Formats: sequence, C-alpha cells, structure tokens
Amino acid sequence: MSDLVWDWPLRLWHWTLALFVFIAWFTPNKYDSLHRFAGYVVIGLLVFRVSWGFVGTRHSRFRTLRAKLRAAPAYLWGLRHGITGRYMGLNPAGAAMMVALLSLLTISTITGAMEVTVSFFGVWWVEDTHSYSSDAVMILVLLHVLGTILMSVLLRENLIWAMFTGRKLRHGGE
Repeated sequence: MSDLVWDWPLRLWHWTLALFVFIAWFTPNKYDSLHRFAGYVVIGLLVFRVSWGFVGTRHSRFRTLRAKLRAAPAYLWGLRHGITGRYMGLNPAGAAMMVALLSLLTISTITGAMEVTVSFFGVWWVEDTHSYSSDAVMILVLLHVLGTILMSVLLRENLIWAMFTGRKLRHGGE
C-alpha cells in the first residue's frame, strides 16, 4: 500500500532544480548567458521552495525541520548499524541535506548574481565564494544521490521513483 507523500509542485520543483543546477554547473565560461539564466532560474526555484515550506502540503512544510535536524547526528550514527527507522517524508539525514543544499545554493546564486554587477565584478572573495559554494553543491548532490540509493537498498523501496510518482510504500518493501 502506498501513500502520496510529495505533491506535484514539490516534485516538479525538485527535478527542475536538478536540471538547472546541472545546466549552471556545465556552462560557465563557455555559455555565460545560459549559465546566468540557469542561475536566475535557481534563485526563483529557491524562493518558491522557501514559500512552499510554509504553505505547501504536509511533507513539503518545514514544520518538523528543527526536530529532524536535532535527530540527524543520532540517525546517521544508527545508519552504521543499518538502523533506518521509517519516515514518510524526509528522514533526519535528508532534512539535513535539504538545509545544506538550499543554503549552499543560496550562497552560490547570490554570489553569482553579484559577480555580474559593477560593484562586485572581479572582487576576489565574491568569485571565490561562488566557485567554492558551487563545488560544494555538486559534492552534496553526489552525496544526496548516493544516500538516496543507499536508503533505497536498506528500505527495499525505489526512492528515486517515489520522487517521480510522489508515492512511498507505507511500510517499506511491501
């Protein structure tokens, strides 16, 4: 038996964000106009996600975020022994990853937008912050994908497919 967990706006946001982050990652210096466009789209997507975190459906909201972030270290520690627990929305590790990714994407896009202004063009710390935060985003994206695959194996449920359909198994592996 499966339940609808992620609504269609959140799923569309997730895959659109992934697409435009990859476009931004592969286009700097060669296709600067496309790179800037992708960055501005990501800014718009971040604004949407923060808004949806307050007005969206149950598993889209940030209501339980604080508790999940507090639980994240113990959750990650338990994963060493295969202890996963069952979460219909994000597990504590997923919540921590979401906060880290949204934070770094915010830093990356803001500094990227700053780089094309007269006041901050060529300023070393803006360029370095944009570059390092963008690299960190890609490292976290890789960890996010690997973590999703790991949890799919441990829970015996295709969590990548669940982000397309919005549905998760109620009791995992059933």
